[in-house]
This record gives sequence, C-alpha cells and structure tokens, in this order.
Amino acid sequence: MDTGTLQRATLFDPQTRQRISQGEAPSIQAQGLQHFFGTGELRKQILFDNNLTVFPGEIIIMTGPSGSGKTTLLTLIGALRTVQDGQLRVLDNQLHGAAAGKLKEFRKEIGFIFQAHNLFEALNATQNVRMSLELVDPKLSSRALNERAQSMLKQVGLEHRVYHKPKQLSGGQKQRVAIARGLVHNPRLVLADEPTAALDEQSGRMVVDLLQRMATEQKTTILIVTHDNRILDVADRIVTLVDGRIRTDALMKEAAILTQMIAKCSVFAKVTPRTLTRIADEMTIEMFPAGTRIIKENDPGDRFFLIRKGSVAVRRGQPEVEVATLRTGDFFGEAALITGQPRNASVYALEDSLICALSKSNFQMAIDDSATHDDEIRTAYFDRT
Repeated sequence: MDTGTLQRATLFDPQTRQRISQGEAPSIQAQGLQHFFGTGELRKQILFDNNLTVFPGEIIIMTGPSGSGKTTLLTLIGALRTVQDGQLRVLDNQLHGAAAGKLKEFRKEIGFIFQAHNLFEALNATQNVRMSLELVDPKLSSRALNERAQSMLKQVGLEHRVYHKPKQLSGGQKQRVAIARGLVHNPRLVLADEPTAALDEQSGRMVVDLLQRMATEQKTTILIVTHDNRILDVADRIVTLVDGRIRTDALMKEAAILTQMIAKCSVFAKVTPRTLTRIADEMTIEMFPAGTRIIKENDPGDRFFLIRKGSVAVRRGQPEVEVATLRTGDFFGEAALITGQPRNASVYALEDSLICALSKSNFQMAIDDSATHDDEIRTAYFDRT
C-alpha cells in the first residue's frame, strides 16, 4: 500500500483503519504501476511508479491536468489496457499477465461510463441499456431485461424516454442512457470518465446521488475521473495525478479538518485559501509515541510542525527546563525556518501524538505566497486610488 495513503487512512479514518486491521481485501491495489506508449525511439512513459489502494464502498475522484495519465490509469484498472510494469490487483483478480479469457470475464463485474456515450443509433434507450445485462446474464428473460433496464433509466430521470432512439435525445439524455447502461448490472466496481460533464446541475446531482447510494448500500467501489467541481462533495478521497504520478491522495474529511487547523496558525494568517489547501496536501503525518523527542535544540530547522492530536512539551537548556506545553491545533518549529537560526528548544511528545509536518521548502513557498498576496493587495489599492 502507498505509504502516504496508509498513514492518512490508518491514522485518521477509523473505518479504513479497522478494515486494514481485519485484513479486508481492497477492491483495487496498484503497486509500482507504470505504463508506456509506443516502442523503440518513440517509446514514451505515461505512468510512473504509482501506488493506489481502494476499498469496497469508497468513492474516489481522480483529478489532474489534461495529459497527466488519469484515463490511462482508469483503463488499466478496467483491463482495457494490458498491464506492462508493476502489480495491479482488482476485485481479487491479478491483472498483470492474466489470460485474455479471464480478463473478459473480469470486465463483466465492472460498470464502464465514458464521456463518449457510444450508443447504438438503431436501438432505443431500453435496448441500449439491456445490452449490458444480456452480456452478464444471458439467461434472463426478455421481460426481465426490459424491466431492469427501464428501472435504471427511471433512476437517471429518463422514465419518459425509454423507447426513444439516440437521435431523439439531447446530449445530456444520451449521456444518462450511457450511465444507466454502465450501472444496470449492479457492478462491483464503477469506472467513470467525466460522467457528468454533459449534464446540467439537476441531472448531474441525480447521477452522483445514485452512485453514492450504490457505494453505501451495495459496497460498490466508484472511481471517477472528472474536472467537475460540482461533484467533489461525494468523494471519500481525491487522488491527484500530475505528469503521470499520483501527487496527492487525501481523505476529504481529514483534508478539510487539516485545512481549518492550518488556517488558525498565526504564521499562515495571510495565506490564501488555495495555498492553505495546498499546504494540507503537502503535509506528511506521523505518530510519535509518548516520550519521543520530535526536534532537538540546536539542530538546524528543516520542518514546520502542527499537532493534529495529542500534546507535546517544549524544553530548553542543559539540564532541560520545560517552558511550554502545546496541544491539538498548536504548532512549533517555525522560528528556525523564519530566522535561519538553529532550533531554540527541544520538543517531546507527552502522549501518543499525531504530528503533521511541512518541509522547509514548502513552508517557505507558503510564506512567499503570503508576501506576494500582500503585494498584490497593495498594488491593487494604489492603482485604484
């Protein structure tokens, strides 16, 4: 499992921590996953040493710039591309080196939703949707197929369009037919690439509510590639890909809590909300057992620290004298980073404590952002006057 994901999951999310401790099998587990396009001199690496672990019932939203590898990763997980390098286990199936016949059966357990709806123009909405069921369970009667297809169309708001052909539907309605087709067979895993991009606010919310119910009630794993900020609230985690690498993997509740705590740190009082979010993403998290020395007096300053949970003692001199006690939400280590001088005190965990740390370079970038923000305000003010 990805170390960063494991730290966040095991330290902050009780349900995920329990799953790991009980040995529950992940729906998706990628380790060292890499991918290349082309051969010889034209060979180009698209994905670089990616690790990802997703459990049943989780909703993961994957974001990142165009060309960062999101769709490539999605299609590898769905066995639409061959795994070249690294390990990828999905729904208890090892995909690296799997036979074509096994992959074909495996894909029946997945619901695919792509931005290009790819409907059959000669078939009506019901017939397009029931195709998924016929592939998964060919023994179903025609009546049962129609009933289930139309029930799913109703759930995406198309109960009055069940006999319409694609040319009689709007772009958003076609997309909802494609969504119904991807979900009608109750897949264990849903892979969706920009599923709500063509939908209005109401239709988009209807679809994500449906996905949320599937995750909660059926423990369906949902992985969505999207740039649609309207649906971020349904995510359990947001995974960000940049240049083929998973840059961040953040538990949403924890990210929000951590951002709020950072905002209360006086040293970041003038930092923009966007930078606060970036700081939360860039922080590493570590458990320090009671009695552990976190920083040592006279050592060079290399990190900024925020107490996520627990308490610490600040001690100075030889012999050491306790000068302060810091608790959840307090921070330390900033003085050496700001002044460039050695640490002016040692800090010890008084109890088992969760400590978030920000590297010196990322701390400095945040402070620089604050200064730049001040300059921009002054410039705007003087330009106006």
